[in-house]
Amino acid sequence: MRTTLTFTAAALATGALALGLTACGSSGSGSSASGGDTSGPLVVAASPTPHAQILDYVRDHLAKKAGLDLQVKEFSDYVLPDTATEQGEVDANFFQHKPYLDDFNKKNGTHIVPVVDVELEPLGLYSHKAASLAALHDGASVAVPNDTTNEARALSLLADNGLIRLRSGTGQTATPADVTANPRHLKFKELEAAELPRSLDDVDAGVVNGNYAIQAGLNPAKDALVLEKAAGNPYANFLAVKKGHENDPRIVTLARLLNSPEVKAYIDSTYKGAVIPAFGKAA
Repeated sequence: MRTTLTFTAAALATGALALGLTACGSSGSGSSASGGDTSGPLVVAASPTPHAQILDYVRDHLAKKAGLDLQVKEFSDYVLPDTATEQGEVDANFFQHKPYLDDFNKKNGTHIVPVVDVELEPLGLYSHKAASLAALHDGASVAVPNDTTNEARALSLLADNGLIRLRSGTGQTATPADVTANPRHLKFKELEAAELPRSLDDVDAGVVNGNYAIQAGLNPAKDALVLEKAAGNPYANFLAVKKGHENDPRIVTLARLLNSPEVKAYIDSTYKGAVIPAFGKAA
């Protein structure tokens, strides 16, 4: 079963938690997390690409043999999967990295924990107007994600490639206010991450999360002007649950399947470097 849920930024602003409960509860396919039943279907929230696609592969090719009834619910934003997991409307989620989760838990009082790393989607700088970094003109507009961790990640990518310099120590909390050198006088436009691919016609360049790039038909390995390096990257995406559910037998089974040779082969053959296997125990 695969349910697609799409929400606007305006709706999120009116109350993401309440909306998450209503949206998930209305689907007619409830989770067993809140009741402690570990014998029913395992319902996992995921963003469409590549997370839901990977879960669909597991469901269609591996889960039945492992005795797992896996159901996938798609969410198009970065808020509702965690609120739904916190409230027990889904059993788990798969869409995020550790810096984002740490920030989300801190700001929202949630108790989501990582279970197992699965893959990395390299963040990239894309442009419909410039064919290279050198072609970005003085005063160019650059769109970046507006959530705390992904904005810092985007600015770090620009800094690593010599476009800007960031104040020392800002790390995973950097914002445009922390730019200490901007020789090309880049102008930053902060947007919701899901909107970034659509913004590329309106700005000179944009830093886009890997899942949204793929969903928009961009190939990070080929289309990005610059791309994050995989080595030592802290932004691996993982399976996550509400604290206390890590040892649910269904979660243990799904974690094993997500780190299987079959899933590695699927990621390698399907995404050809745009998504990279990053298996192992989550940080």
